[in-house]
Amino acid sequence: MDAACALLIVDIQNDFLPGGALAVPAGDEVIPAVNRLALHFDKVILTQDWHPPGHISFASSHPGRQPFSTIDLPYGTQVLWPDHCVQGTRGADFADKLAVPQAQAVIRKGFHAHTDSYSAFLEADRRTPTGLAGLLRERGVTTVYLCGLALDFCVAWSALDARSAGFEAIVIEDACRTIDTHGSLDAAMRAFDSAGVVRVISDRVT
Repeated sequence: MDAACALLIVDIQNDFLPGGALAVPAGDEVIPAVNRLALHFDKVILTQDWHPPGHISFASSHPGRQPFSTIDLPYGTQVLWPDHCVQGTRGADFADKLAVPQAQAVIRKGFHAHTDSYSAFLEADRRTPTGLAGLLRERGVTTVYLCGLALDFCVAWSALDARSAGFEAIVIEDACRTIDTHGSLDAAMRAFDSAGVVRVISDRVT
């Protein structure tokens, strides 16, 4: 893969796999493809959901609210999730079968108790950067390939923010899985088309 390309592997963590607290259906199925894809890239970056206990995105932090319902917060509409990827827990660890020792960096997100962060580039307040854009620019990256979990949330927000930051964004669809709640998958596809996010399958990535 060209040196100006990077692979962003999004949130392949135990809590997003079958049996986890916020399991993405068939989320474990992407791992072999992701491991193979990573071999084609000199620059590989992982993202890791990393919530403190009592995070604002947890339904348990809002008495009477159920997981997958929504509330309005100062930064916008928030889907409430089951407690997941709590800092230092097994659920927050990367999947055991994820084998990318060549990864150069881990971007942790959602670690502020008062703000969620789906995107690897900006927190949900849309003002607080993670530093990923600067890291990529300093390493000469112009194109970001994305894979992981879940396509319609963290992958989608990261791809759209990559475009906003001036990068080409290419989502590897068969190396992602979806949650699809409240029409989220359809919304992500429409946003991709509007923003110029490219979608490919993994056998087109060499």
